[in-house]
Amino acid sequence: MSTTAQAAALHALPDDEAPDRERAMAAVAELLVALGHDPDAGDLAETPRRVADAFLELLTPEPFEMTTFANEEGYDEPVVVRGIPFVSLCRHHLLPFRGTATVGYLPGDHVVGLSKLALVVSHHARALQVQESLTMQIARTLEGALAPRGVGVVIEAEHLCMSVRGVRADTALTTTTCFRGEFADAPALQARFTGA
Repeated sequence: MSTTAQAAALHALPDDEAPDRERAMAAVAELLVALGHDPDAGDLAETPRRVADAFLELLTPEPFEMTTFANEEGYDEPVVVRGIPFVSLCRHHLLPFRGTATVGYLPGDHVVGLSKLALVVSHHARALQVQESLTMQIARTLEGALAPRGVGVVIEAEHLCMSVRGVRADTALTTTTCFRGEFADAPALQARFTGA
């Protein structure tokens, strides 16, 4: 992916369509009615606005530049940032899932500003997501921006669609991984990556 195409992908909304706040507010009001509540009653009067704004915040990625630098020293060991917090929305239930990501890469000709590893997680998390897709999107973005020798992404998250409803497995964490390049078939490198 060219730098221009990558920048456009990082700045675009998932469906390339601006959200309609007023329509979202009306939909929340209608949902309240459908659930047997009066959206004009007392403390519910501002709920449609609050809910619409919360969803808009959770679903609008913040644009950023993937700043890279020449790997002048020829650094060839893993660069890993652990414990990156994120919140995303399950695309099946519209309930949050939250957790931490470990993101890293084996440098090739370029290295990246460390804050960008956290920003790429936040960028892709602000969407209707499933954890598996989020994991892959982060890996693909790093591959496209850096052309590294390898990329690793490990995400652990609690899904409210499992912990507060349905099976109510309130201590369950879901782990997804993506190892590409030299990480893919190297258990020793993967262990260094995860800190095991």
